[in-house]
Amino acid sequence: MLVSLGKGTTTVAKQEAVGLLIVYTGNGKGKTTAALGMCVRALGYQWRICLIQFVKGSWKYGELKGLKALEPLVERHTIGEGFVGILDDTKEFEEHRAAAKAGVELALEKIRSGEYPLVILDELNVAVDLGLVTTEELEEIVAARTEKQYLVITGRGATDWLIEQADLVTEMSEIKHPYQQGILAQRGIDW
Repeated sequence: MLVSLGKGTTTVAKQEAVGLLIVYTGNGKGKTTAALGMCVRALGYQWRICLIQFVKGSWKYGELKGLKALEPLVERHTIGEGFVGILDDTKEFEEHRAAAKAGVELALEKIRSGEYPLVILDELNVAVDLGLVTTEELEEIVAARTEKQYLVITGRGATDWLIEQADLVTEMSEIKHPYQQGILAQRGIDW
C-alpha cells in the first residue's frame, strides 16, 4: 500500500486487526458523539455493533431515532433508569443499581458472544463513578473482550485503572459552553 506523506510516498505494511480499548472521558461535550462517529465508520465495513447505554434512560435523545435507522447492524440497549440524583430523578438508588447490574450482565454476554467486533458502553464511566457499577465489574468487562474486539467506554470520570489499561484515551475538555451564555440544550445537537 502506498501512502502520501506530503514530501513523497512511503510504503506501509498492512497490519492484522488488533482490538483496542478506547476511552472517551472528560468534562467536555462529545464523548458519546465520538463513539457514535466510530460506530458510523465501522458500519461502512458492515460490522455488527452493540451499543449499551448506562445512566441514560428516561430522556428521548435524537440519537435513538438515528440509531434505529441503522438496525440490524447496530443493536442498541438503553438500560439506565435516567440521571441519578439530579433533574427529575425520583427513583431509589437501588433501582439505578439494579439497572446497572443488568447492564453489566448484558455487556458481558454481548462481548463474550464474539458476534460484535465493536462494543460501545456509553456512560459506563459515570455508572462506575456513581457506584452503580463496581470497579470489579469494570475489570471483568475489560477482561472479557477478545484480542480482535474493539471496546469503547465513554463518560466523565474514567478511573486511573481504566486509563492505564486503555490503548487510546481522549479527554474532552470544556473550554466554552453555550449554557454559560444562557443557551439551553439544542434538539439535534445536544439531545
